[in-house]
Amino acid sequence: MSMRHSIFRFFHGVWRALDGLRRALHLILLLVVVIFLLALFSSDIPVVPDSAALVLAPRGVIVEQLTGDPVGRAFAELGGDGQQQTLLSDLLDSLRAAQDDDRIQALVLDLDELIGGGLSKLQTLGEAIDEFKSSGKRVIAVSGFYGQHQYLLAAHADEVYVHPFGVVFLDGYGYYRTYYKEAIDKLLIDWNVFRVGDYKSYAEPFVRDDMSPEDERASLVWLNDLWSSYQVDVTNARELNENAIDAYVTNMVPRLREQHGDTAQLALEAGLVDGVWHFDQIGERLIELVGEDEELGTFRQIVHEDYLRAVQAKEAVTPSGDKQVGIIVAAGTILEGEQPPGTIGSDSMIGLIREAREDESVKAVVLRIDSGGGSSFASEVIRRELEMLRQSGKPVVVSMSSVAASGGYWIAMPANEIWADETTLTGSIGIVAMFPTVQRTLDKLGLNVDGVGTTHLSGQFRFDRELSESARDILSLSIRNGYQDFLRVVADARGKEIGEVHEVAGGRVWSGADALELGLVDQLGGFEAALDSAAALAGLSEDYGIRYIEKELGIGEMIALRFATTAQALTGGEPMTRRRGAVGQAVDALLGDFAMLERLNDPRNMYSLCFCTIE
Repeated sequence: MSMRHSIFRFFHGVWRALDGLRRALHLILLLVVVIFLLALFSSDIPVVPDSAALVLAPRGVIVEQLTGDPVGRAFAELGGDGQQQTLLSDLLDSLRAAQDDDRIQALVLDLDELIGGGLSKLQTLGEAIDEFKSSGKRVIAVSGFYGQHQYLLAAHADEVYVHPFGVVFLDGYGYYRTYYKEAIDKLLIDWNVFRVGDYKSYAEPFVRDDMSPEDERASLVWLNDLWSSYQVDVTNARELNENAIDAYVTNMVPRLREQHGDTAQLALEAGLVDGVWHFDQIGERLIELVGEDEELGTFRQIVHEDYLRAVQAKEAVTPSGDKQVGIIVAAGTILEGEQPPGTIGSDSMIGLIREAREDESVKAVVLRIDSGGGSSFASEVIRRELEMLRQSGKPVVVSMSSVAASGGYWIAMPANEIWADETTLTGSIGIVAMFPTVQRTLDKLGLNVDGVGTTHLSGQFRFDRELSESARDILSLSIRNGYQDFLRVVADARGKEIGEVHEVAGGRVWSGADALELGLVDQLGGFEAALDSAAALAGLSEDYGIRYIEKELGIGEMIALRFATTAQALTGGEPMTRRRGAVGQAVDALLGDFAMLERLNDPRNMYSLCFCTIE
């Protein structure tokens, strides 16, 4: 008995030890989880130095809405696959907050990572920089290379510096596309295109090898409008002669020859920059303005992302209350169904519009559009939902960003008022359908398609069979009917006859300034002006609140997003996004049209889409 008892006590002790270890490990694991969650959700608001420069450092393309869902975007950036984008609203909010912040003594425009953005967005940012300057604080622009987009912002600075090996390269605006007809013919593909409108040029690259005369004539009109606006903006900001930019571009080669190829000195001689300095010299200048960060050995600074989090700018400009103007952003291609941010999904947008209609605290809605259009079906579904919002008694005001054309113009029609910038690209009232077939390609490879159907239409819309006359008639008649629908929608909304609309339609693109003269928009002005107008239409006082109406993240998405951003901070705090070189950008441009085609999902294969891109 004593032996068995001893053995029992031994194994019992072992069991208790193991059980205690198990409990301890569980406790340790629980503590680790708790600490991790606390770390995820703990406040990590950056500290703003008592005297510092705000560094405005936009990366990639300036946009109205970031592309993709927040979680996917964060993990993509963490893995180095993210698309570089910067929200325009973040840049504007940080500037407004810093203007009256005594801790911010100067503004630095770090433009090396800026790729571009629509002209109207850049001009809006330029106006905000001017407003910041009105506080008496200095604005310094620095970059090794100023392209056209970068220089438009730099021109608004008090001091513009370029590196001795740098350049200010301005070449005007261009509208160039890759044309695929010869390649498509060599591949034996029949690219069937149906369109209404002599100027509806979206499908031209698939059926031509060059730009049509109609597209060339129309495009030069709006290109010259934008280039003229650019020159006025820059020359006014730099206090230059009104012909200074045109002279710089026209005479660049002979003047560069005089400077023995020194591009930095060329910019200095033309008055486009104030100094040709190395980066360390610029750093010394900034130390004079705001003081030195002795730990880092450079000027005291805070980047705009950290500053915005520190001052909680969005909360500051979005007070709670029962008298709010709701803001819905419609950015990207218009597609059917649920779509992530940066794309306008019909179901996604309907949900946001209904939320605004049913929320009693929302008294008016501003729809901010930055879209070249997309699916005609999805555009009409969204338009109808906006019409119902207006019929509920809530004013709807459209604020056009850089582009609100084709389907982007279609969804603007229910608005009480339409506001556009002078350089907004809008109009493009037209319809196109494309249906490529590859039966000749398959035949060349020895592949044949055959079968039977119950009617003469069976199998007529297969990509591996030639389109029959009946199929062609269906698409052609549908396109013409869709165009008449577009004209009717615009005529009803704008108080015009269908014939009047047809005269300015046909797929033609107009600048915002021309669109005002033609009666396609109501007012010229930016987002803030549209916001005030919406509030006035709703009878709200000046202290009204604003609320961005957007899809909210679930708890799981919030944890995943926080995890990704925490991991990003542990790897250095900067997105690991790869910067595309010239070759990579060329490949992206080449594949861009086909990537767009892959996403289009209109059930009738009919699109109101504008290729409204400038270089």
